[in-house]
Amino acid sequence: MLISNIPFGLTDWSTVAPVEHPGERGAAVWRTQAFGALRVRMVEYSAEYMADHWCEKGHILLCLEGVLDTELKDGRVFRLTPGVSYQVADHAEPHRSFTETGARLFIVD
Repeated sequence: MLISNIPFGLTDWSTVAPVEHPGERGAAVWRTQAFGALRVRMVEYSAEYMADHWCEKGHILLCLEGVLDTELKDGRVFRLTPGVSYQVADHAEPHRSFTETGARLFIVD
C-alpha cells in the first residue's frame, strides 16, 4: 500500500453519512471516506448478517466490537473478535463474511 498526497486530517465517524447495504440476510451500514486511492470505512453489521457475494477485493479489517466470521471459498472459516484483524490482497482468496450477533469493523481497502 502506497499512501501519498494525503494531508494530516481527522475523521469524526459519527458525522459521516451512513449507507445501508443489504446482505443475503441482515444489512451492513457503511460510513465511507476516500483518501486518494484508499477507501476507509467504519462498518456495522446487523445480527444475522450474511454477505450476498464472494468478495475478491483486498482489505485490512480490524474488529472493534462483536464477532465476525469470514469464510474463504475453499471452506476455511476465520473468526474476528475485538482487537483481531485480517488482511488479504486483491484477487488472492475469495471471501464472504457473516455474523450471528453483529459486529463493528474498521476497514481499509
